Amino acid sequence: MSLFDRLVAASLPLVPKPVVRWAATPYIAGERLDDCVRVVRQMNGEGCMGAVSILGEFVARREEAEAAVSEYEQVLAAIARERLDATIHVKLTHFGLKLDAAFCYENMRRLLRRAQELGNFVRIDMEDSSCTDDTLALYQRLSEEFDNVGTVIQAYLRRTLADARSLARTRANLRLCKGIYVEPRAIAYVDRTIVQRNFKRILEELLGSGGYVAIATHDELLVWEAFQVIERLKLDPTRYEFQMLLGVEAPLRRIIRDAGHRLRVAVPFGPEWYPYSIRRLRRNPAIAGHVLRALLKK
Repeated sequence: MSLFDRLVAASLPLVPKPVVRWAATPYIAGERLDDCVRVVRQMNGEGCMGAVSILGEFVARREEAEAAVSEYEQVLAAIARERLDATIHVKLTHFGLKLDAAFCYENMRRLLRRAQELGNFVRIDMEDSSCTDDTLALYQRLSEEFDNVGTVIQAYLRRTLADARSLARTRANLRLCKGIYVEPRAIAYVDRTIVQRNFKRILEELLGSGGYVAIATHDELLVWEAFQVIERLKLDPTRYEFQMLLGVEAPLRRIIRDAGHRLRVAVPFGPEWYPYSIRRLRRNPAIAGHVLRALLKK
């Protein structure tokens, strides 16, 4: 990663909103539910499933969390009405985790009941390490009541192999990703090769356990490793899926799909696109630098 990329990422808060919007357009469906429906329908037409999220996190008031639940209920209704092949995924801090864990739990129960009525599924996203214990505890409690809920584990955390083994015993529905939050070296691997190897090791544990696994990566080496594990275990395609972000590695997405694997594309939308975009670009300075270079050429 170049010094130029780092400088660009550090200066992003000073970049005018129209420029950030231009940079974010490939990664965000838009601000409205109609935009989301349009993009999910496009993904379905390309042979991919959708995973819808409303941009937002770390709400400061209970009213914001309750409004988020209502908005997700509208998303579920739209998916059913439009007959889209899509699920939803949520951040617990959007539902009030940092305000009151019990309040957040009841918000999730409300959403899961509605999703269950509509035959849909809710995945609980994993956030930074301050949320890990609470997220896993809340997921395990909810999974005792609901069979339409899953969560996420991150390969770069040193604890995750142990978490995966514990969750695998219950055949949990898990998404495995590398992880994007900046964490202390004491709790997270910082070497890319170690993260890749840990991802593969965790994936083998999960796929061998009989649970459902969502393999979330844009790293072609990890996609290749996953192909080898799937072939060796002779897994039916209904036992797993690949997941990727909207606007990222479309050629690799087609390779995975054309190889006969199920693939789900994350489709975020909402008026909170600006803070989301700033966070995303700052977490990946190389992308921020690439965006600026492209803009300067224009």
